[in-house]
Amino acid sequence: MAQPKTEDLGEDFSYILRMADTDIDGLKPLATALTAVKGVGARTANQICKNTGFDAASLAGHLSVEDQEKLRLAIEGYNESVPLWMLNRQRDLETGDELHLTGQQVKFTLKDDITRLRSIKCYRGVRHASGNKVRGQRGRSNGRGGLTLGVNRKK
Repeated sequence: MAQPKTEDLGEDFSYILRMADTDIDGLKPLATALTAVKGVGARTANQICKNTGFDAASLAGHLSVEDQEKLRLAIEGYNESVPLWMLNRQRDLETGDELHLTGQQVKFTLKDDITRLRSIKCYRGVRHASGNKVRGQRGRSNGRGGLTLGVNRKK
C-alpha cells in the first residue's frame, strides 16, 4: 500500500498515538495499529473498534484527542464489554477476577506465573528452569540450540 501524501492527511493528523504504554503508528488502519499494544490481537482490536463505533479501516492518525481518550478507556474497560471467552486472563489465580491484560501487565503477570511454577517445583516450572520445552514438544531432535548433531565422516 502506498504511503499517503502529507498534504492529503491534514494538519491535525497524528503520526504516533500513545496508548497502553505503546507507540501506535498513525499511518496504519485502526484495527491493525491497535495490535501493536501487547495483549491486543486482531480479534480484540476489531472488537474494540466495534465497541467504540470507530471504523476499523480508517487511519489511526485521524482520531481526535477526544476519540483517542475514548479508545484508551475502551481498551482499559475491555473485560466488561466482551464475553468471558474473549479475555486473556480468565479466573486470575490471586483475585479470581476475569481480566484482560494489556501492555506491561502481560509481561509482569507472565513472569510472576513462571516464578510461581518454579518455586513450587512442578513439572512445568522445572522445564522452564532448565530451559527445555514446556508443552510436550519433541526435544530430542528439534528446536535444539548449539552445535549440530549427526554422523561424523571418516577423514
